[in-house]
Amino acid sequence: MDPHRHFATLARYNVWATRRLCEHVDLLDDDAYRRDAGLFFRSVHGTLNHLLVAEHEIWFRRFAEGVSPSMRLDAQIESDRGRLRARLLDGAARWLPLIASLPAARFGADGMLDYTSTQGVAMSLPFAATLAHVFNHGTHHRGQISAALTAMGQACPELDLVWMLQAESKSS
Repeated sequence: MDPHRHFATLARYNVWATRRLCEHVDLLDDDAYRRDAGLFFRSVHGTLNHLLVAEHEIWFRRFAEGVSPSMRLDAQIESDRGRLRARLLDGAARWLPLIASLPAARFGADGMLDYTSTQGVAMSLPFAATLAHVFNHGTHHRGQISAALTAMGQACPELDLVWMLQAESKSS
């Protein structure tokens, strides 16, 4: 398996799924958007904000810059929902060129990601598996938001990876 192709697919999926989810979240009124929906980060807003913190402010910087920002995973870094949406989509798009720029050796058995956890602990984990975690993490939280939308009586998007692959095959 070509790791660049594999992770590029996951990065494209991240953009596609985030955009589709945001289109449905945009239909929520502000009360429903910010209400405690029983999610780990309470509300739809809190969960989207967590995705911004974790994926883009912490993990992206670890992979792209080799730095480990010290942030709480529930830090409120974007209170405006329109700006949060834009930052999530912009952040998701940044993974594609990063993945394309990585040398193939980074994905190999000896490729490691060294960073400091949010608790200040030095870590060294397999690079490819940790990168897979970033995309899996986003899928997990988008699923939580989809369930919250359903519980609120709202439509939620189909977010399965295969749907993106089918759409791409139709457009080529």
